[in-house]
Amino acid sequence: MSTKIFVNLPVKDLAKSRDFFSRLGYSFNPQFSDENSACLVISDDIFAMLLTEPFFKTFTKKEIADSRTSTEAMIALSADSRADVDELADKALAAGGRAAGDPQDHGFMYGRSFYDLDDHHWEVLWMDPAVIEQQS
Repeated sequence: MSTKIFVNLPVKDLAKSRDFFSRLGYSFNPQFSDENSACLVISDDIFAMLLTEPFFKTFTKKEIADSRTSTEAMIALSADSRADVDELADKALAAGGRAAGDPQDHGFMYGRSFYDLDDHHWEVLWMDPAVIEQQS
């Protein structure tokens, strides 16, 4: 069995968050979703658990970071092409997200970033496969 990652993110409004990520083309695993959480399926091995803030708080003794004023993490996702980077970032903006910075174009690597409805920072990156193979 391959290692899977479950990123846990606090959200203010679970229904709005579900709608936002659905508009980006993602689905949810109902087996791990209820009124307090939604299991966002990013890929076969990557998931984000969207947890209502009160429920998220039951898993930590620390305060929840205010993502409007501080960055608790940057979640980076790979894309298969430059066009896929633009497609996902454009969907995020159309669904109510905000750009987190200008597009970064380094020729062999291209990326865009956005904030979701709860101001979590997401990066979408494409790297030229030929460059990756040269570095292997």
